[in-house]
Amino acid sequence: MNIHGKDIKIFTGNSNPKVAKEIAEALGLPLGKSTVTSFADGEISVSIEETVRGSDVFVVQSTCGPVNNHLMELLIMIDAFKRASAGRVTAVIPYYGYARQDRKAKARDPISAKLCADLISAAGADRVLTMDLHAAQIQGFFNIPVDHLLGVPILAPYFIEKAKTMDPGELVVVSPDLGSVTRARKFAERLGAPLAIVDKRRPRANVCEVMNIIGEVKGKRAFLVDDMVDTAGSIVNAAAALTEFGATEVYACATHGVLSDPALERIKNSCIQEMVLLDTIPEKTGAKEARITMLPVATVFAEAIARIYADKPVSPLFT
Repeated sequence: MNIHGKDIKIFTGNSNPKVAKEIAEALGLPLGKSTVTSFADGEISVSIEETVRGSDVFVVQSTCGPVNNHLMELLIMIDAFKRASAGRVTAVIPYYGYARQDRKAKARDPISAKLCADLISAAGADRVLTMDLHAAQIQGFFNIPVDHLLGVPILAPYFIEKAKTMDPGELVVVSPDLGSVTRARKFAERLGAPLAIVDKRRPRANVCEVMNIIGEVKGKRAFLVDDMVDTAGSIVNAAAALTEFGATEVYACATHGVLSDPALERIKNSCIQEMVLLDTIPEKTGAKEARITMLPVATVFAEAIARIYADKPVSPLFT
């Protein structure tokens, strides 16, 4: 593995070119010249239109829907850069798809998150830069260094500003399930608010049933904190349960807005006052009508890239 390239070059696939462009602008660099298209039979075609010999190449590509196309674009781009003698190739994956398939939940289940990690390593990536993996231990699936950024340092300041007009005694941060408790606790510490937990049961994939609320939410303004919103069933049910248990207002936030159907309709018809997401996945049409606010991640990723290039620690970005 190469330790360093001679200069920084930012390239993008088709999954999130807006964020890639913003990252390049934040670094004061032009976006690398490349074309990623498909042949008539659907195979992916990658053309790198400038030299990358000896450069520190950062490929920005979320593996969001269509997941398999975007994953293959990333793999083929990494391969192209390695064969073009790039000094080092870092896969910048704001949203890492397949992350929920991180263990065998039942007999004969695949562990697709590990398979994807192996594919990225095998393609020739020297390093991975990502944000809020569904489970932090997925970092261990890679045989290459992983820099794991957090969404809370971006989300929390937005709500801290909003909370200035509210009575501090009325605030409570809520984890929508046991898996998000650590994330919600960090958020609560920044907000200076107590923590509550939604105890839920999920009978099958994308279907959940709220059971109970652990903590005091009656008469409070609740802030739900999660890593992603997919079909929005979990977070909408959690919001309804909080209202049922006496919460006066419910706000929600998450790092990744997957927003598969019927997520937008569910959020729009829910009691959630505002849903705040990061733009690791491009904004969906109709998001504003569903009271969704998008916050940018480009500045944090640009700072991380600058630190990786300069061999400086990335950990200060977590505070």
